[in-house]
Amino acid sequence: MIKRKEFFESFAADWDKNITAEDTELIAHLSRSFKLKAGDKVADLGCGTGVLFDVLRRIVGPAGIIVGIDFAFGMVRKAQGNFPFKNCLVINADAQWLPLKSGVFDMAISLAAFPHFPNPEQVMNEVSRILKKNGHFYIIHLLSSKELRHHHENAGGPVAMDNLPSMKKMIQLFEQNHFLKVTITDRPGLYVASGVKK
Repeated sequence: MIKRKEFFESFAADWDKNITAEDTELIAHLSRSFKLKAGDKVADLGCGTGVLFDVLRRIVGPAGIIVGIDFAFGMVRKAQGNFPFKNCLVINADAQWLPLKSGVFDMAISLAAFPHFPNPEQVMNEVSRILKKNGHFYIIHLLSSKELRHHHENAGGPVAMDNLPSMKKMIQLFEQNHFLKVTITDRPGLYVASGVKK
């Protein structure tokens, strides 16, 4: 069976074709709710081809920085080509072991990636480590958890069982890793879980 990393490598070249105008519009709308300001530092976990980079870099401005992390080199290379800006950096690494300093990021975000992390507890711990006090973490999907489960089942292969944790489990993941103000929205066309680091 094809491995998860190879699965995503195989889609890197054409990944951007999956992003619709409606998706881009919704992402832009969601970004207005992010607690971001000029000069902030953002970590984008499972950044893929840099889908969030343009929206985020416009908010944080030239004094801020976006650091994308992805374990698929093809995705990293595509993101670098898509966004060759000084304040957009991309690292080929695993979200379970972030090669980032502790307590320096204002926000972390994971768009359409969290279910693909084999060890969500470890990822959440790493996110907590790199965030500043009062830093925000957002887990976002442009599908509900139920829609996402069906989507991955239909895709098959190594992602067939990649599901979001239950609402109870997700809240526990946040709270056990020093997050407060945990909120979860799970409705058709959108899933957002977020918390604020203590």
